[in-house]
Amino acid sequence: MKKNQELISDCPVSNALKIIGGKWRLQIINEVGTEKRRFGEMKRLIPDISEKMLIQELKNLVSFGILKRKAYKEIPPRVEYSLTKFGMEVLPIIEQIKSFGMTLIANKNNR
Repeated sequence: MKKNQELISDCPVSNALKIIGGKWRLQIINEVGTEKRRFGEMKRLIPDISEKMLIQELKNLVSFGILKRKAYKEIPPRVEYSLTKFGMEVLPIIEQIKSFGMTLIANKNNR
């Protein structure tokens, strides 16, 4: 059993999906893109996500090194999120997914 666990942890797809998998993470990464985004902006850009889930996923993406969180010492407090250099590597993957999605939509409309 331990050998199987080692194989799974060495699987590049499994490791990538631990970071970018899930319902919201790619959407969050896509919406941040090359910009700096504040929490309120993110909530408006992804209206179906709950505040609790957005907070949780932002924390996760920061802990994985995908997003950078910068807090300003202002009143009211201001926090901005941006992609790290590591996080920027996900953008071409998102572009491929968008392209695939557009193909699916085109094929659906041509049936």
